[in-house]
Amino acid sequence: MSHDAPLAPATVTVSAGRPARTQGGPVNPPLVLSSTFVSQGVPAPGELLYGRIDADTWHPFEQVLGALEQSRHPALVFGSGMAAIAAALSLVPPGGRLVLPRHCYQVTLGYAADLSERQGVEVVLVDIDDTDAVLAALPGASMLWVESPTNPMLEVADLPVLVEAAHAAGALVGVDNTFATPLVQRPLAWGADVVVHSVTKYLAGHSDVVLGAALADDDALHARLHAYRTLHGSIAGPFEVWLALRGVRTLALRVERAQANAAELARRLSSHPAVLAVRHPSLPDDPGHERASRLMDGFGAIIGLRPRGGAAAADAVIAALRLWVPATSLGGVESSLERRRRFATESLTVPDDLLRLSVGIEDVEDLWADLAAALDAL
Repeated sequence: MSHDAPLAPATVTVSAGRPARTQGGPVNPPLVLSSTFVSQGVPAPGELLYGRIDADTWHPFEQVLGALEQSRHPALVFGSGMAAIAAALSLVPPGGRLVLPRHCYQVTLGYAADLSERQGVEVVLVDIDDTDAVLAALPGASMLWVESPTNPMLEVADLPVLVEAAHAAGALVGVDNTFATPLVQRPLAWGADVVVHSVTKYLAGHSDVVLGAALADDDALHARLHAYRTLHGSIAGPFEVWLALRGVRTLALRVERAQANAAELARRLSSHPAVLAVRHPSLPDDPGHERASRLMDGFGAIIGLRPRGGAAAADAVIAALRLWVPATSLGGVESSLERRRRFATESLTVPDDLLRLSVGIEDVEDLWADLAAALDAL
């Protein structure tokens, strides 16, 4: 093995962000619980000063995520995924034009509506998998926001085409890469300007922290995101970031197992008589299959399921399950699900009976037995 050869992403999750190798030194970076740091005189560039500005416990996780996304800069960790999204959307100027998927995360849609009301931002909703429709909405845009696959409809965007067209129109491109993770998709490599993650989900992976992160290759954009975090106090506690680093070490194993489980469950669900429709990009007849096969290094671990019988049947499935956890959020080691339209703020074009399944790392036969029993009961 050449020492100059790039490391595989699975290796990066384990090897990046480690302390320098010293005799008798620790293998893992320490957890530093301090809100302030010793400082006198004029602070030097990069000097630790105060916990709202920077903290050394953030750095190892930021280095790992920056390396995974193949960014020129370390990631910037935020107090939540929405804090990172808010920072990215702050790049849209007052009165600007924001193009985003009609089926993206419901709180992102809510924040876009807030920008429209407070700052006069023109919000244009598109079907992100309809490339022609997206291209038609780009003239005059300040930013194109992309989720791929989308939450919760699992639409897959032609990301490189959209990035190129948005830049030609003078727009920035922001990508929420939470569903795919950097193991499956790296939008900065396609030229995206900003990438965000809800670290709460797959990166931390154990449903025990709330965190976010943002990345930008461009020096000026990176600096603006850092300034937003500092000025708005959108920071993370050191213990939560330390836990996220501990979680990301097993990201490759968890994503591999969860994706395999999801693909097998989607295949079985597609032929169950109580199922009206299934969405998962691994299915050959899924509308996103071709693009996902071409652009992604996997198909993700989220399934969209519509049982026969409408919303009442969907709720009955949830009530009958014993292993799957009825809960919001996703990306933990445990399998969970929810009916997304139980939220009044969910997009009205999301089917009322849609169940979003976040497939975990349990034995697939146990997961299927629980699902099949609930569906059979319909």
